[in-house]
Amino acid sequence: MHAYNRISSTGHSTLSPPSSPLRSPLRSPLRSPRYRHRKGKGGRFPSGRQPRTLGQRLTCVILSVLLRRQGVFLFAPLIYISGMLLYMGTVSFDVVPLIRPRPPPGSVYRSPQLYEKLRPEIDSDNSSFATYGLSKVWKQSYKGDEWRPCINKSIGGLPDSNGYIYVEANGGLNQQRTSICNAVAVAGYLNATLVIPHLHFHSIWRDPSKFNDIYDEDHFISTLKNDVRVVNKIPKHIMERFDNNTSNIFNFRVKAWSPIHYFGDAVLPKLLEERIIRISPFANRLSFDAPLAVQRLRCLANYEALQFSSPIATLANSLVARMKERSANNNRKYVAVHLRFEEDMVAFSCCVFDGGEEETKEMNAAREIGWRGKFTKPGRVIRPGAIRINGKCPLTPLEVGLMLRGMGFNNGTSIYLASGKIYNSEKFMAPLLEMFPLLQTKDTLASVEELAPFKSYSSRMAAIDYTVCLHSEVFVTTQGGNFPHFLMGHRRYLYGGHSKTIKPDKRKLALIFDDSNIGWTAFKQQMLSMQSHSDAKGIELRRTNDSIYTFPCPNCMCLVNKSEDHRSSSAP
Repeated sequence: MHAYNRISSTGHSTLSPPSSPLRSPLRSPLRSPRYRHRKGKGGRFPSGRQPRTLGQRLTCVILSVLLRRQGVFLFAPLIYISGMLLYMGTVSFDVVPLIRPRPPPGSVYRSPQLYEKLRPEIDSDNSSFATYGLSKVWKQSYKGDEWRPCINKSIGGLPDSNGYIYVEANGGLNQQRTSICNAVAVAGYLNATLVIPHLHFHSIWRDPSKFNDIYDEDHFISTLKNDVRVVNKIPKHIMERFDNNTSNIFNFRVKAWSPIHYFGDAVLPKLLEERIIRISPFANRLSFDAPLAVQRLRCLANYEALQFSSPIATLANSLVARMKERSANNNRKYVAVHLRFEEDMVAFSCCVFDGGEEETKEMNAAREIGWRGKFTKPGRVIRPGAIRINGKCPLTPLEVGLMLRGMGFNNGTSIYLASGKIYNSEKFMAPLLEMFPLLQTKDTLASVEELAPFKSYSSRMAAIDYTVCLHSEVFVTTQGGNFPHFLMGHRRYLYGGHSKTIKPDKRKLALIFDDSNIGWTAFKQQMLSMQSHSDAKGIELRRTNDSIYTFPCPNCMCLVNKSEDHRSSSAP
């Protein structure tokens, strides 16, 4: 064997290695007598050996070339990968397992399955707040102090008016209420005479009611007489200037949430010039941050001047009395639930509940009728799962029942349900009635004859619900909106600064209702924690940009020490 280097240290080539035996002419298979002999007998290939394909011969040539070189190991990975690719190209992938990603927790409506699982324990669990009175539900307090209404009323006369303000209050019942209170504040600030606001006909509410159909107009005017002049119509001599058509009056376009000084800087000069101006629309035209004098007028209008008309108040107070009679076992205290699960609310939310074909058709039709292509615009993507996770889906009657039973309210609790027509009520209301058989609505408490004058007017029906909810021991809100926000504030005004309201965390609820492994004990702990959180939030004070109609403390109320107040009231 001869050792050699391809390039020597001196730069000259060394002797070449001996020739390979395979290359030796003496051993060439083409010249071998044995090869020639076999060719003559059986053809070109030896007996028992199959002919090689073109690919095999090409592979052998490539391997023989690489094996003669020392860099074979550099090509080994490449050869391996190439071989694998060739092999993979011959494998069929027509049949592969279909992998479905699991929906994120909380993104699917699974509350019915949870109810079926927990129902035996729910039915057997009678421990509740009802056993020791609903008065024990609320534990938070102001540590010996209590908020009391303290709206100072003026007793002096008013200076000459700078003109008339005519506003059009748009929206539903409580959005219109916001407009009315803000109009009172603006009129007082500008020293103007307020014309009884015109309630704009809403395309969804479709209620043509006028101010005096819903509110006691005489009480409104007399309560404000020392603070703001209010008249029920524009004087005749002014209307003649505009051909007796209010649309001819100059309409001042005010931006939403304008500060009060804007009205003094921009609106007052035009008022002095024209002697009358119109502001339409007027909902949310005044910011919540305002001087105390302006806030006082808002408080006076909302909590003292605005009272429902006699027909509404009479029926509503009768329903309150009937609810208390049905709650004799609970010290005449009941729970009121504001449930937003009407067809238009379900459609607008874009949430999926049972997810059947019938539900899809009904919701698509409702969206098209109410919003005319808003939800089918090109490029708009609706993700029901994400909506549910973010807590934007309205709670179903079943979910409200589960939540309240988890908070300790048993099937002996009297519940008043404030709502419109529940979507697919026969199906969705059944589990709530199973959990709370004493549930009532205005339709079950009142006779057909009693409701007849209000039945075709959504705002008047909402006013009845508002009153019954206002006087409940517990108010449960399931969806945002002006109705629950006004009620929370009004309840704070009546109940010592505490809203006595359960406002559930719907993001957390979405996760809990989706947990198929949760047990009844753990579920109750979660619900009691949520109720305790609502209790603590019920005594919040108003921050700068909060609604004064939801947080009347401290602008509309004063903090009074209970012990001192008791001593002063008992003194001779």
